[in-house]
Amino acid sequence: MSLASLNAVINTGAKVVICAKPWAENLLAAYLKKPNVEFLALTGKWRDDSKKIRDYRKNNPISHKEVGLLIPDSLTSALTFKFAGLSSAGYKDDGRTLILRWPVTKINPRPHNVTSWYHLTRIALNHWGFQCADQPEQRILLPFTEEHIAEKNVYMSQHGLKSNEFVVIAPTAGGLHNGKSTVWPCYEKFAQAMHHKGHRIIMCPPPNETTQAKTNAPSAELLPPLALGPFTALLKEAALIICNDSGVSHLSAATSANQITLIGVSEVEHTGPWSTSALVLGEKGRWATLDEVLTAAEEVIGTTHNK
Repeated sequence: MSLASLNAVINTGAKVVICAKPWAENLLAAYLKKPNVEFLALTGKWRDDSKKIRDYRKNNPISHKEVGLLIPDSLTSALTFKFAGLSSAGYKDDGRTLILRWPVTKINPRPHNVTSWYHLTRIALNHWGFQCADQPEQRILLPFTEEHIAEKNVYMSQHGLKSNEFVVIAPTAGGLHNGKSTVWPCYEKFAQAMHHKGHRIIMCPPPNETTQAKTNAPSAELLPPLALGPFTALLKEAALIICNDSGVSHLSAATSANQITLIGVSEVEHTGPWSTSALVLGEKGRWATLDEVLTAAEEVIGTTHNK
């Protein structure tokens, strides 16, 4: 959901160093082919990460001013940049206002996360003498590398996948939201029903989610995991993606894939897919029924096949 912010920062023409968890490097590989964009993999341990950033700055000195933009609201992220010697902009939150050089007040009432993070980015860029559009675009696509596409094509060939002839389900989610599971409870019944209708139902979760996926949808076809870049490219090839309000939903939105995102405990107005083509079923406090999802799925697949 931070692609709009990332695009705005890169479009300034300034040198950009993306500091993020290691898994993001493959996903953002197309950006890293730009001469002014680099990537630093962080651990989440602020002392280790601040030292890594300090060492990077020492070994890659620049003549211009260096500043930091903190998308996360955490105190840890603010401490990391502070002890790395960076003056930073970020939202006032989690007791970190005094650590920030440019503390920004959050929008009230709370908007969608994409809008919120973009607002922070725009305010920070204005402080630093740059300009960007007032609002994020409604359609924000992730760029792919040639390697992403090649790996996706090999994967499809290996597993006999044909464009628009398979359905991807993602019956997993990390953690709880307000103490409640964010996983739709009917994935197995959905997989069985769609299989009986002649659809190929696949899932290819990361290794740490394989057990959860097999538990929640044992009859779905389990395929090997993919790195995030080629996995996102694969989503574009699917007739449909069925997922929770989770990472897969946002990856699907970033490629304008045909998706149905299932909401039951989260707020779609804050965390739902940033896509003009995504269909969201359910609402906070009420999951969509199996029949609702099956009907919607057949309609989306029918539309896809008629294109």
